[in-house]
Amino acid sequence: MKRVSNVTVRKRLAIALIVGVLIFSIIDLRLGYVQFFMGDMLTSRAKDSWSRNIPFQPERGKIVDRNGVELASNQSAPTIFVVPRQITDPQETAEKLAPVLNISVETAYKYVTQKASMVLIKEARKISYDKAKEVTELNLKGVYLGEDSKRYYPYGSYLSHVLGFAGIDNQGLMGLELSYDEELTGDKGYVKFFSDAKGKRMGDMADDFEDPENGLDLKLTIDTKVQTIVERELDIAQATYNPDGMIAIAMNPKNGEILAMASRPTFDPANFRNVPQEIYNRNLPIWSTYEPGSTFKIITLAAALEEKKVDLNKETFYDSGHVEVAGSTLHCWKRGGHGSQTFLEVVQNSCNPGFVELGERLGKETLFKYIKDFGFGQKTGIDLQGEGKGILFNLDRVGPVEQATTAFGQGVAVTPIQQVAAVSAAVNGGTLYQPYIAKELIDPETNEVVMRKTPQVKRKVISEETSKQIREALESVVAQGTGGNAFVDGYRVGGKTGTAQKAKDGKYLENNHIVSFMGVAPADDPEIVVYVAVDNPKGTIQFGGVVAAPIAGSIIGDSLVAMGVPKRKDQIEKKMKWDDIPLIETPDLIGLNKKELQEQLVNLNLDISGSGDKVVNQSPDPGVKIKQGSTIRIYLSE
Repeated sequence: MKRVSNVTVRKRLAIALIVGVLIFSIIDLRLGYVQFFMGDMLTSRAKDSWSRNIPFQPERGKIVDRNGVELASNQSAPTIFVVPRQITDPQETAEKLAPVLNISVETAYKYVTQKASMVLIKEARKISYDKAKEVTELNLKGVYLGEDSKRYYPYGSYLSHVLGFAGIDNQGLMGLELSYDEELTGDKGYVKFFSDAKGKRMGDMADDFEDPENGLDLKLTIDTKVQTIVERELDIAQATYNPDGMIAIAMNPKNGEILAMASRPTFDPANFRNVPQEIYNRNLPIWSTYEPGSTFKIITLAAALEEKKVDLNKETFYDSGHVEVAGSTLHCWKRGGHGSQTFLEVVQNSCNPGFVELGERLGKETLFKYIKDFGFGQKTGIDLQGEGKGILFNLDRVGPVEQATTAFGQGVAVTPIQQVAAVSAAVNGGTLYQPYIAKELIDPETNEVVMRKTPQVKRKVISEETSKQIREALESVVAQGTGGNAFVDGYRVGGKTGTAQKAKDGKYLENNHIVSFMGVAPADDPEIVVYVAVDNPKGTIQFGGVVAAPIAGSIIGDSLVAMGVPKRKDQIEKKMKWDDIPLIETPDLIGLNKKELQEQLVNLNLDISGSGDKVVNQSPDPGVKIKQGSTIRIYLSE
């Protein structure tokens, strides 16, 4: 038998020792690495496997007007969750929960017995606080309240097509709510509690809470003072004329900011499911496309003046009531025509044959160049979804008749927002701006402005001198022409009426028109452009000057007051017609006693408030021109 030497034994023991030390060193190093370097990560993973999250929704950003008035905000609305594994008696829990949530016991039982770590009860989403309190008072194990919110529109249908609406998950579905959904949404927060493998809550571990990150607030160019006036006037017109639809836009012509926008029919964003889709899905001021009628004559006028094709005061035109163009007879709205008139009177009278003459002087290439330069046939780029771009003749298909009808606004199709942007360029000195309605995005925590929009100039279309002549001509239309019903005492209002036949299946409809009015004020330095269109008004003569002009006049007059624009006395005197009610100055009644009042008021009525013998206040103020027979409100005191 071979003996192993001591030396060999010692070597083997040494090798075994070294290997053992290495192995234990590796194990120690691994344990140390796991303990000190991977400990937090592994603990986090373990906690995640034990954790159950109850979500806390972020607050969706508010939408406010230019002055901070809230147009869309949020209401807190709890949501009910259940953790089935924590429920010891599912039948009893279902029987108690069902009547409070107005669901059947069978439905409740299905929720509390699902094989899932956490279940949301769909019928208990965004419930009232009273209902949530009832659930809490049941003190049911495994039943939790999650903080949630729902969109709140404090003024109902006010500005509804612009704002749009959000769905059950607070996701934007239409309008600005959709366009700026990512910025408005924010990030979710949560309450995290811990449970074991059987789903039982681990009482020795504290809950975690992660704050939700709220969405950004959106500030608009809208002025609620102007918007309220627009909404009021459309409501009055709706009750008066029962039209098929209505449109109104107010814009600052100096920068493209939309001050107000509304249409009828309208809807309540909180109840959009209760109205047909074609109502809430069509923002008519930017979507609707139709023949503009005579409001389009402003563009033809601008082109003719810029190209020096006409002198409004020196040149004359004879209107026989019709004009022959390439074998077709085109009529003026006034049977028998206007006779001999200056071209300024052609504008005042909205004389079709006169504008056919201006179109012929321009020629089709020049006329259509200006039409495109003013933005027609293309989207304005307003920051709202669903904008139309209108329809223009292809230039190679424009013959003498198409050229003539285009010159007075027939045969082309445009959108309301295109007209407002174009006319704003015509009166603001000749600069075409891109309309916009979203002004700023603001961090609600810091009030820091994250995004700010500034006016976007598209191009210079006409000169300042041409623009000045247009303003003067439009002011004369209101003071002495077809736009007389838009006249506002104390403000220089300019404008143009429009009456366009509606077409269907290639034919014009009888007694079915879109009547409109485009107004500008003050005419010498415009602060606001207002467009009003009424679709098929009932029970009235369907002329823009009869229906749309007084609506626009009321909007302009009250809006300028609300905007703080001072009244002046240097306006063109209004030409009175046979059916106009005379204007008289409001007398100064303050300080008079009851007996003296009777001697003052011959053609006016009184609305008296207060008690006493002397007048201490009155409305309207002394010197304001009002219609004969109007009512003056006075307050009496001792």
